[in-house]
Amino acid sequence: MRKGLVDWLQVAKPDIVGFQEIKAVENQIDTEALKRAGYLYQYWFPAQKKGYSGVGIISKHKPLHVAYGTGIDYMDFEGRNIRADFDGFSFMSMYLPSGTSDARLQFKFRYMDDFIRYAQDLQKDFPNLIISGDYNICHQPRDIHDPIRLQHVSGFLPEERAWLSDFIHSGFVDSFRQFDDRAGQYSWWSYRAASRERNKGWRLDYHMVTPQLMPKVKRSIILTEAKHSDHCPVLIELER
Repeated sequence: MRKGLVDWLQVAKPDIVGFQEIKAVENQIDTEALKRAGYLYQYWFPAQKKGYSGVGIISKHKPLHVAYGTGIDYMDFEGRNIRADFDGFSFMSMYLPSGTSDARLQFKFRYMDDFIRYAQDLQKDFPNLIISGDYNICHQPRDIHDPIRLQHVSGFLPEERAWLSDFIHSGFVDSFRQFDDRAGQYSWWSYRAASRERNKGWRLDYHMVTPQLMPKVKRSIILTEAKHSDHCPVLIELER
């Protein structure tokens, strides 16, 4: 928010925004500034561990229902999923773990295995579903700036990429790739070595959409010019 987020929201005017890795509880967030920008409805699901993980959704429209977490205790302890149900579709903000150490990589694999089953069950009740957020995985070589050198790094491991393929095959569409098949389209850049300026990036952020909802998707794009963190926003637009 110190990097111009509220000003950007007032210009871009998204109806609904999902946040991942908020690293804050609600009283640490300037909710009044977000309300003044038009986001009267705000829902935050922080991790139990302070200063870590956490997700949120803000909206100009009141949801019919908000689900905090998945009901899977170890996921919810880290505040990784929140879902808002609207008329005609449901929107989840999801923060999939990173594999920064061997222990966290095993945690990530556990989360991945349990979440794919959870998402399959969720579709039965919410067939028009968008699962948005930071998946911490690049799916294909065109989604990462150096696929040869980075093939043994978490975020582009064969097992992670295979899981993302399985996730898509379980009933989701990578909406961005329905509109743009170019390489070099990234949503995250390291703060090191002028990576963003040199476009040495990774595409880690997705709007995964159930096939039933895809006919209503007008566009799905990466907003690389928005520079409020090491990630940039990704946008999806639905027909009313």
